[in-house]
Amino acid sequence: MNQGSQKSPSISQIKYFVKVAKTLSFRRAAQALKISQPTLTNQIAALEKLLNLQLFERSRSGTVLTPQGRALLSQADVLLQASMRFDELARDLNDDSQTTYRLGVTTSVGPYLLPHILPKLHKKYAQLKFYVREDTSTNLLQGLYNGEYDLILTDQVQKSTQLVEIPLFIEPIKFVMASDHRLAGKHIIDPADIKGEVVLTLEGAHHFHDQVQGLCHKVGAVLHRDYEGTSLDTLRQMVVMGMGSTFLPGLYIHSEIHRPNELQVCELKDMGIVRQHNLMWRNTSSSRVFFRELTQYIRLIIKTKLSDVVSVID
Repeated sequence: MNQGSQKSPSISQIKYFVKVAKTLSFRRAAQALKISQPTLTNQIAALEKLLNLQLFERSRSGTVLTPQGRALLSQADVLLQASMRFDELARDLNDDSQTTYRLGVTTSVGPYLLPHILPKLHKKYAQLKFYVREDTSTNLLQGLYNGEYDLILTDQVQKSTQLVEIPLFIEPIKFVMASDHRLAGKHIIDPADIKGEVVLTLEGAHHFHDQVQGLCHKVGAVLHRDYEGTSLDTLRQMVVMGMGSTFLPGLYIHSEIHRPNELQVCELKDMGIVRQHNLMWRNTSSSRVFFRELTQYIRLIIKTKLSDVVSVID
C-alpha cells in the first residue's frame, strides 16, 4: 500500500483494541462494548491489517497480547484519554459562557469601563474569560476582520455586512482646563469664549483625536499638533502644567479626576458633545447568540453602576 495514502486507525478501533487487551477476551470485550463478537473480531482484524501488525495471539486456551500489541497499548490508552478530554471540552464549549474570548477595547475607554463590568460578568458567568487587549479603533476593526479579536468595544462606527454592531451607551465629553485658567470658575462656557484656545488631544491614530479635531474646527479653537498625548493621563498632566486645555471623556473624568483644585471640568453651552460606544463581532461568529445576551447584561451593569456618567442605549 502506498504509505502516503495510509489511513489512521479510528478512535473506535483503538477503543476496541484497548478493551480486548485489558479483558483478554473477545467475548467479554464485546459484551462491555455492547457490540456483537463478530463485529469486534472484524474490527480488530481490520486494525491489524491497517497497521500491518498482529496485535493478539488467539488459541483455544485464550487470547494474549503480542509484543507489538503490548508496545502499542500504553499509547492507545493515551489516545483514548485525550479523545475523552476532547469530547468533554467540546461539550463544555457548547456553552458559550464557558469560553475564553479575545476582547479588544480602545485605550480611551477600556481602563475606565472594564473595572465596573468584568467583576459582574465573572460573578454571573463563572467560567467566562476575556483576554483583553487595548488598541486604536482602526487596529481593533482590522483585528476583528482578520480574526485577532472575537469582539471589540469601540467608539467608531463601521457599517459592514460582515459585522454585527450593537450600540451600548452614549458618553459625554467635557471641556477641561487648568484651575488657574482665565475661564476658571465657570461650569458652563460659551463656545465663543474658547475661540483661539489651544487644545491638546491624543495622537492622530486614535479616533478620539478626530472627534476633538472636529470640535476645534467647529468652535474655532486651535489644535496643538506639536504636543499630542499618548494617553488621557498624559493629556491631563499637560493641562495641569498649563500647556493648553483639552476635551476628556466622561468615564475618564469619573474614574481619574478627583482633585478639583488642579483642573476644572465644564461644558460648552448648547453643545451636547458625546461619543457612542458599540460592541462589534463578526456575523459569522459561532458565539453570536451569546454575544447578544452578553450585550444585554453589560447594558444592565452600566445602567446600574454608571447611570450618572453615561446613557445606556436600549
